Amino acid sequence: MRFIRLCVAALVAAAAVLVMTTGSASAASATATFTKPQDWGSGFEGKYTVTNGTSSALNGWTVAFDLPAGYSVTTSWDAVMTRSGQHYTFSNPSWAPTLAAGASTSFGFNGSPGNFGAPLNCTLNGASCSGGTTNPGAPGAPGTPTITGTANTSISLSWAASTGTVTGYRVYEGTTVKATVTGTSATIGSLGTCTTHTYSVKAYNSVGESAANGSVTGTTTGCTNPPPSGGKGQPYLYMGWGNPPSATTVMNATGIKAFTMAFILSSGGCNPAWDGQRPLQGGVDATTISQIKAAGGEIIPSFGGWSGNKLGPNCSTPQALAAAYQQVISAYNLKSIDIDIENSDEFENEAVQDRILNALKIVKQNNAGLKTIITFGTSTTGPTYYGTRLINQAAALGANIDVFTIMPFDFGGGANMYQNTVNASEGLKNALKTAFGWSDATAYSHMGISGMNGLSDQQELTTPAIWTQIRDWGKSKGLARLAFWSVNRDRPCPGGGVNESCSGTSQSDWQFTSITAGF
Repeated sequence: MRFIRLCVAALVAAAAVLVMTTGSASAASATATFTKPQDWGSGFEGKYTVTNGTSSALNGWTVAFDLPAGYSVTTSWDAVMTRSGQHYTFSNPSWAPTLAAGASTSFGFNGSPGNFGAPLNCTLNGASCSGGTTNPGAPGAPGTPTITGTANTSISLSWAASTGTVTGYRVYEGTTVKATVTGTSATIGSLGTCTTHTYSVKAYNSVGESAANGSVTGTTTGCTNPPPSGGKGQPYLYMGWGNPPSATTVMNATGIKAFTMAFILSSGGCNPAWDGQRPLQGGVDATTISQIKAAGGEIIPSFGGWSGNKLGPNCSTPQALAAAYQQVISAYNLKSIDIDIENSDEFENEAVQDRILNALKIVKQNNAGLKTIITFGTSTTGPTYYGTRLINQAAALGANIDVFTIMPFDFGGGANMYQNTVNASEGLKNALKTAFGWSDATAYSHMGISGMNGLSDQQELTTPAIWTQIRDWGKSKGLARLAFWSVNRDRPCPGGGVNESCSGTSQSDWQFTSITAGF
């Protein structure tokens, strides 16, 4: 059952490479050491090992370097990458915010072309990667800043204190100082509505200024909305769980035009069925689909999900998997399908990832106008290693995926689900731009958000007000899809906890669906 899920960030953390070592008592600095495990002529694999040789934990780390003209990084893992021309920056992933004293961690990347030597001008938290500090006597770097609040014209930040003697902190946007404070928080005001800003923080004293320790991106509220296009709001409806409501009752009450219906699984081998047991025709799902269509709506079946016996691992070839998809497409004369690719059997299985992408390529070729959607988990900063691989493979295989939808919940979103959803979406945009060479506008038009209304399994809270903010931001950027888990839960039960038939928060019946209908 999809409702009970493991934290995506925890899954990624389990797969990450983290080697704990004992530092020398005399070690006085942090270092980042480059090695090249492979070079195959047309490309290479690079690896950096970050070692904290200091006596206190690093509150985040950032490795930056330049590549010679003509070289580029094509993919990376176990770090968050940004690029500006030939300058690359890699920061700690959200699930590994600190590096203990004496500990090491590593991240890797592939680049092209081959016959590569080593990166140039490497820095770790602003100092040389070989160790030492650029300004002895200056404070240590403060913690990586986080967003604590947003409004129409302001963004609020906080960070962990620096070590050493500290006079105060400077908040930078690029190279411009936006605030100077003596504490470990600041609010940057006089900003435009619906504008995105990236901030870093440095500590200073009479001797000098520390390095920055990573950065954070925030977006103000107050986004203006383009005219509603209809049909792009597609919340999940599950007829096998959670006291399923009448779809037409919800449509009449909210104006929603489309539902993503969960879940098509394997009924044994490469044979599709609802929940792996209810038939494509003649059951409650088929009846509901007929009622939705009769009321002028559309349905998008979702294949997969978090749990259950899925088609991806059971169908042995892309051709067989495409034939299973085709059975469902033909049964309901579909315009769109959603592949909810999760867990270790599909999302973290590279062979199954490729099988799904190749199968979607086949059904696209065989069904003119069919829209294909893939939905997958995320970190608070964007796609994880497996999400980035899925995107890059979609480009490499020519799968022609229409919409890449992330699920920004159960991902360490904490108390600021709006901003962390925006941050994750911006990370998705950047991954799509890297893989496909798209502009910002084109990348946004191939993106979707699928949230979780009310309380998530991690106790992240998305209220109707927050969901409205997320919807408005998505509309302002021209996103292709907005969904949530689920219509079954779109009923009030404040204080009711994580529940399969209500949201766990204060709301009216079908309020999240009404908000989504406005997308």
